[in-house]
Amino acid sequence: MRRLITPLAALLLLIAGCAPPRTGTLGPAPAGPSPAAAAAPTGTPAPSPPATRAPTTPATTGTPTAAAPTGPDGTLTVQLWFARDGKLVPTRRTLPATVATSRLALTELAAGPSPAESATGLTTLVPPGTQVTRIAGGVATLVPPAGFDAGGAATARLRRAQVVWTLTQFPTVRRVAFAPADTATGRDDYADLLPPIVVTDPAIGDRVSSPVTVAGTADVYEATVSVRVLDAAGREIGTAFTTASCGSGCRGAYRLDVRYRHAAAGRGTVEVYEVSARDGSRINVVRIPVDLAAAR
Repeated sequence: MRRLITPLAALLLLIAGCAPPRTGTLGPAPAGPSPAAAAAPTGTPAPSPPATRAPTTPATTGTPTAAAPTGPDGTLTVQLWFARDGKLVPTRRTLPATVATSRLALTELAAGPSPAESATGLTTLVPPGTQVTRIAGGVATLVPPAGFDAGGAATARLRRAQVVWTLTQFPTVRRVAFAPADTATGRDDYADLLPPIVVTDPAIGDRVSSPVTVAGTADVYEATVSVRVLDAAGREIGTAFTTASCGSGCRGAYRLDVRYRHAAAGRGTVEVYEVSARDGSRINVVRIPVDLAAAR
């Protein structure tokens, strides 16, 4: 029995040795992964390179615009800087909204003050035809009309200051360039043309009620700003004071509410002033004619 088994076993071993093995290489080893694929986690395909987009050119219009908020009633309020006694004085207009806000503001500036504003001494030095040609990078560029710089250096500078302070109220305009000059100027370049007290609120002709909000900027002694409200007969019906955020050699902002009493509805005046450190008198007085609501 041992003789029959041994040749059979030998035959089986010979057949097994000729069959291909179940393990081992299955041909050439694959090439190693690319650096991009090697960096990708297992089971995650390697990221493809980002698609390339053709550069786009921003759309342009024939009228430069400056962003400004529009009211819910479709109106736009713009601040205009007129001149009085060689200084800059603000007022404002509420007009139908338009996308060409820079054109609107300069047109109103050239049109000049209203009769009520003229009665307080306001005037304009800006001629018609002063328009913005482009706004880019925070700079509004103008090509002034002929004779824009007439009247002497001081007058020309005040005229430019009117334009700069009016246009830079818009967030898209920080400086203004008057072609062909390359230098753009901003508000700081004309800060010396502001009076000691600037009143931005209320504006001439506003209808106000008690308490009336008074705001602006000032460079006054010890930063103290005083306000009084007068009725149509000139009687003092309300008074208050506050301190600006800076003063005595620097300009700071101020804001306060002033209550008034015993007033019939009608004309009145808001006076903003500085009390003289020398004799206690009212100096640097700014008078704003307003329309008072009745108050008890």
